[in-house]
Amino acid sequence: MDLSDSEIRVLACLLEKQRTTPDHYPLSLNSLRLACNQATNREPVVEYDDAIIRDALHRLERRGYTRLASGRSSRSPKYRHLLSEALPMSDDEQAVMCVLMLRGPQTPGELKQRSERMHAFAGLDQVHDTLAALIGRGLVAQLDRRPGQKEERYAQQLGEGASSSLDMGVPISTHVSGEGIAAATQPLPQGQPSPQGPALSERVAHLEREVAELRATLAELSRQQAGPQQAGPQQAGPQQVGPIGSAVEHRFQAEVEHSQTAVEDSHPLRGEGIAQSAP
Repeated sequence: MDLSDSEIRVLACLLEKQRTTPDHYPLSLNSLRLACNQATNREPVVEYDDAIIRDALHRLERRGYTRLASGRSSRSPKYRHLLSEALPMSDDEQAVMCVLMLRGPQTPGELKQRSERMHAFAGLDQVHDTLAALIGRGLVAQLDRRPGQKEERYAQQLGEGASSSLDMGVPISTHVSGEGIAAATQPLPQGQPSPQGPALSERVAHLEREVAELRATLAELSRQQAGPQQAGPQQAGPQQVGPIGSAVEHRFQAEVEHSQTAVEDSHPLRGEGIAQSAP
């Protein structure tokens, strides 16, 4: 339907106030501005001025979604929506659409809780039935489940290219497959080159070789220090590495820390593996 964000917000506020505060409906321009800029039950929170709201109302009126409810000569013009004629929906469908338009993508549980003032769903099954009906009409899309989430989310499809509802997920219904996007969100397997190019992979491999060489050097020096100490008289207390071994050890630790930092900054997955194997 290619509605702009301001048109969606204005239309949703008119629908919400009609259902929740019918005594104050239709809305004046000032009341509509306050409803649009409300800090609660809105995502995102906006700061529309009168010019933005007037422009949205005029565009909605041309589309047949709103109209002036009072005379144009009235001191305080009031506005109403025409969704019942332009986009007929049942009460439960209007409630779900209103929440999705005002708060962005929602889970069925969130929709049930946040639409109570407009429509009381008996259970989640009814919410799913309503969503299925809206999906069938192309008004709602199911979004891909994000990592760590247990419930699917749903978004309204009234926006321009559905951008306002797809910025937080990827639709997997209404003829769109989410398999490719789901695969793209998976972490890279260990050892797989970074998508940033071969230069990064070569840098990581070089740093790993430096760490291995430093370990081998320290091991050889430790063996050289241990030989004379075993031939001489035994002394009580811990074995001393000696000044050369100590210096190499300090240099080794510094190089390892530098390598770990460089790897973690450029390639976090490979950096974690090195960090775990470092002494």
